[in-house]
Amino acid sequence: MKQLQIFIAFFRSGMLGYGGGPSSIPLVHKEVVDTFNWMDSDEFGDILALANALPGPINTKMAGYIGYRVGGVIGMLNAILSSILPSIILLIVLLTTLNAYKDQPWVAGMTKAVVPVVAVMLGTLTWEFVGKSIKSPLGWKWTVAFIITSAILMGLLNVHPAIIILGLLVGALVKKDKNKEEGKKGRSTA
Repeated sequence: MKQLQIFIAFFRSGMLGYGGGPSSIPLVHKEVVDTFNWMDSDEFGDILALANALPGPINTKMAGYIGYRVGGVIGMLNAILSSILPSIILLIVLLTTLNAYKDQPWVAGMTKAVVPVVAVMLGTLTWEFVGKSIKSPLGWKWTVAFIITSAILMGLLNVHPAIIILGLLVGALVKKDKNKEEGKKGRSTA
């Protein structure tokens, strides 16, 4: 039953997530967090950050990890296959249709309409993650500082998001190690 649920979750998000990885992220979130309750939003955010740091299509990376976590190796293969199968089918059908009607004005309008829809979906997911970050131990000051710093680094200096995420992970690990050392020193002096 679990393998069928994995297939359904990633097939649906693959089928409805037209426009690439960014448009499918909110759909995967809905399936994994809300529909099947395999993890909470914080865990999903961690997986999303890790998937963004690795090369390749984000949907298949997330599908592979989540599928493995939920259903083992078979679940991973099932999730990857079910996430790419809709794209293969839809690309064949869509490209054949678009090629037949490529000179029609409604085709140009349809392709332009996808961009704002994806922007709204990503904005909604971002707003949700920012809200959770503000409530985290970091607080609103650090959340705003990270957002502004990331925007400057990506927007003005063209730094790849994976480098920023890697920097944050290294910083978190260094802070965690310092906290452990301080804890050991505090216990040894007591």
